[in-house]
Amino acid sequence: MLKVPRYTVRMRYVCDAPGGATWFSLETEAEAEAEAALMRHAVDKYFRRHEAAARESYRAPPNTPVFEQAIGLKGHIARTMPLFLTLRADDGEGLATAMLPPEGRNQANFRIVIVGPENGDPYTAHTAAIAALARHFSLELEREDCFPYA
Repeated sequence: MLKVPRYTVRMRYVCDAPGGATWFSLETEAEAEAEAALMRHAVDKYFRRHEAAARESYRAPPNTPVFEQAIGLKGHIARTMPLFLTLRADDGEGLATAMLPPEGRNQANFRIVIVGPENGDPYTAHTAAIAALARHFSLELEREDCFPYA
């Protein structure tokens, strides 16, 4: 459990990174808000926007009773919403935030974004950790493609 100002957050483990750092998944709005507060950027705004779009695009199977229509919503959101991830040091310090394509699979026209605190460049200090994430998802996460402020 990580403690950041005003929040206690439980995040799902994704993979280890060199130097004792770990990648975790941000799966709730509260986790995204905690990440935004810790990292001093607006990941929560993007999380809410993408989650709303995923909810809006959900359609229950035809002839599904009203009380069962939301059963597939959680799975639909997981399949259609980008992955939001945080890189944390072993003491909980926020090192980087990433937005990857849904399910971590390459998607044409999807803009992968990886930023550090205050939208700084995470590649200068955390290239090896970003490479570990790239290997985990079998994605290319090159600085020139993923850091929007280069």
